[in-house]
Amino acid sequence: MVEAILKGFALGLLLVISVGPVVFTIIKQSLNNGHKGGFSFVAGVWISDFILVILSNGFSELVKQLLEYKKAIGYVGSIFLIAMGIYFLFFKKIHVATEMNGGKFRFGKREFAKLFASGFIINTFNPSVIFFWLVNATAFSITHTWQQRIVIFSVCLLLNMAADVGKVMLAGKLRSRLTVHNLSIINKISGTILIGFGIALVYSIIFLPGKFK
Repeated sequence: MVEAILKGFALGLLLVISVGPVVFTIIKQSLNNGHKGGFSFVAGVWISDFILVILSNGFSELVKQLLEYKKAIGYVGSIFLIAMGIYFLFFKKIHVATEMNGGKFRFGKREFAKLFASGFIINTFNPSVIFFWLVNATAFSITHTWQQRIVIFSVCLLLNMAADVGKVMLAGKLRSRLTVHNLSIINKISGTILIGFGIALVYSIIFLPGKFK
């Protein structure tokens, strides 16, 4: 169980430091609409993540039941993770000015629902978010029980929610620190963690063959 908690923390840390449009939108909404607007937006993101985690784990369980070759699934998952890590380390480009552009939003009581829906839609239809949850859910389904995965993804989501609260509360300071140099460092850290997950999966396949019978 301790291992599951640690892996959930590592996965959550990876999600927290991942740089994407949702991060910038959270900061922008918080700056333009205050804490209430920021929390309305991230609430939609949280519900989206929760639904995607459930669907991804359900789909990965179906894949695991339908396919006999667990080792092949594990190797494919590790390749995807390592490939994503290499992309973040060497190829992902940062365009801060473009991602941070946008006008101000009028904000009132009626805007709560709009901001919530905006957060939900942006996160749900983000291909990188879908890919993140699906790949990790499939990879963990090969090496971990259903109970262990509940712990892993629960810890991951809780850590991510806490980080989103911090982004809303510290929006002004965070925005001034999101320079190209700092974002490049964050991408390299994300890539390293992804590669680490991929290597760990390969290690489990090779040296812990009992999990793949």
